[in-house]
Amino acid sequence: MVLLALTAGCGLKIKYSFTGASIPVEAKTISVATFQNRASLVVPGLTQTLTDALIDMCRAQTNLDIETSGGDLSFEGEITDYKTQPLTVSGDEQAAMNRFSISVRIRYVNSFNADQSFDQTFTRYQDYSSTLNLSDVEASLTEEIVKMLIEDIFNRAFVNW
Repeated sequence: MVLLALTAGCGLKIKYSFTGASIPVEAKTISVATFQNRASLVVPGLTQTLTDALIDMCRAQTNLDIETSGGDLSFEGEITDYKTQPLTVSGDEQAAMNRFSISVRIRYVNSFNADQSFDQTFTRYQDYSSTLNLSDVEASLTEEIVKMLIEDIFNRAFVNW
């Protein structure tokens, strides 16, 4: 009740969803531009996978209409890094674990509250045994990393963490 009174007193109008997302009442649309791939290693389909995952999350977690561009709230982004590297080295100087990581830079614009807009890089990773070939685990690791990245991006934009 106190929070509601303070919010009303400050003139802020925020719409809440059942998922905990806070969205300006005035917002009716959201746009997600197709991610660009600026990583040194370009993986076909990853840009569309990330774009679609963010659109799907926004569609599932908000009641905003999805626009191709010019939404009241908008996302654009680029893949900045896609790599695997040794994580730990065993006694025979061989990698025991590898780390597979993906980084994306996101520019989010809230046209109603510039203070909530951001330009930030998000990085997530998964570790895997060096006895496995990346090509054997890449699809499943990428799927998990994309889920984590999209949750981070959505939470940063709408849950204000």
